[in-house]
Amino acid sequence: MREAERNIEKVAPTDATVLIDGESGTGKEVAADLIHKLSARSDKPMVKINCAMIPEHLLESEFFGYEAGSFTGASRSGKKGKIEMADGGTLFLDEIGELPLPVQVKLLDFIQEKTITRVGGHKKIPINTRIVAATHRDLRAMSEEGTFRQDLYYRLDVFPITVPPLRNWGDDILHLAQFFLYQYNKKYEKTKTFSKDVVVPLKQHDWPGNIREMEHIIERLYIYKDTNEITGSDLTKLLSKKEEVGNSIVCSEIVPLKEAKAEIEKQLLTKAYSQYNSSYEVARALGIDQSTVIKLKKKHNL
Repeated sequence: MREAERNIEKVAPTDATVLIDGESGTGKEVAADLIHKLSARSDKPMVKINCAMIPEHLLESEFFGYEAGSFTGASRSGKKGKIEMADGGTLFLDEIGELPLPVQVKLLDFIQEKTITRVGGHKKIPINTRIVAATHRDLRAMSEEGTFRQDLYYRLDVFPITVPPLRNWGDDILHLAQFFLYQYNKKYEKTKTFSKDVVVPLKQHDWPGNIREMEHIIERLYIYKDTNEITGSDLTKLLSKKEEVGNSIVCSEIVPLKEAKAEIEKQLLTKAYSQYNSSYEVARALGIDQSTVIKLKKKHNL
């Protein structure tokens, strides 16, 4: 984390394009925010585009904007795209690995030419923005497979920063848990503490959801626990229940694998949508990309 912080401090004052790499929930967006705040563009807007959240047919108009009457339902006055809104500031492209190839081509043109053309328009609009991208996917491998443009990858990978997963934090993992406990003490106006034995389960758990997972676990523990001390046993029990839920699928009969997978997909999506309000939260709960959630939702007519 110190290395990541030092790299952020080095690159922030420049205009170099930054590619932030790390697993989901490690804090890539926090790193992007810090780069913007430490830059000379901090008084200008930082505009975020989550490439996994926008339906594919809307991506181009969201990125580049559109002219009046360029398609059915378009505003009569046209509309600025997110890139144009970031003029003078920072453009944060989150989950860049989910960007479809046709939009990758147009994004590459913008990075090279520093101009955009709105959908349905002909005028080239000059844009001065700093690009910060983030991904949990291996873009180098994707570029070799042909699922991500190699030329775009090299344009983005000017200054790479890796945010490490929570399981690699060592003893520092306790400090993060204490930070969240402090936040909830302020929020709920109480004075709960950790016992010394929480260190062992904190360090033994794999934390697949990283910092985001820990934040939710600490809040859940905070609400469950009636006394003011949260123990290692409390944490172990909660994490064990979580793992049991994750391994609760039972097959009662033999069916074709394709049908079984389809049924599991449908049931998991239905259950997840009953608990969460957005495809982003569903994707996080199921450990898949948001674009995959949207495809599966369409596939099963949910």
